[in-house]
Amino acid sequence: MQEILKTLDEQLQPRHTALVVIDMQNDFCAEGGYLHQRAAARNLAFDAAANARLADRIATLVDAARRAGAPVVWVRAVYDFKYRSEAFIAKGGEEGLCMEGSWGVDFFRLRPEPGDPVVTKHSFNGFHDTNLHAVLMGRGIRTLLMTGVATNVCVDSTLREGFFLGYHIVLVEDCVGSGNQAGHEGTLTTVRLNFGTVLGAEEAAARLLEAVAPQ
Repeated sequence: MQEILKTLDEQLQPRHTALVVIDMQNDFCAEGGYLHQRAAARNLAFDAAANARLADRIATLVDAARRAGAPVVWVRAVYDFKYRSEAFIAKGGEEGLCMEGSWGVDFFRLRPEPGDPVVTKHSFNGFHDTNLHAVLMGRGIRTLLMTGVATNVCVDSTLREGFFLGYHIVLVEDCVGSGNQAGHEGTLTTVRLNFGTVLGAEEAAARLLEAVAPQ
């Protein structure tokens, strides 16, 4: 059995930490994307500017992770009906979100670099029927630094499964977002109480870089 990483300092060592970026895609985040169009049709608010700020904060954390030597793993949704379960289709309504090969499925303001793992999922959970667990185990990862959208849906679903698989969970509260504020706050509270640690991007970046700073 491996030594238990009890403290946050132990858990956030770059050599066994991966920054996981979930669903930062045009259909979820961009003006003109699927969620924006659906919100407009229902006279609901959609804050594309807030999503841009979120992406920029994630980009800063991505840069810090790279400088510290921690891998960045990108998880993206492809939701064509041919990939989705009957229950998922019934709940999700019409087809059109994150369609394979579309502009909507492309990354929003962020791009993987050559060599970065990109994992494609067809459900909310980034581990379900994907190679994410194998990718992480192959790199000796023990801690997941979680970012992306939506806090209370795909981020939540993925971090819970990660916890059950044995990963330490660190949720970066200003690098996740949701159109449902109550759901967003609920996930933050649940992670604090049951699944891991919640901290800000500035502290997360500082801890990663401090771990590799010359003594």
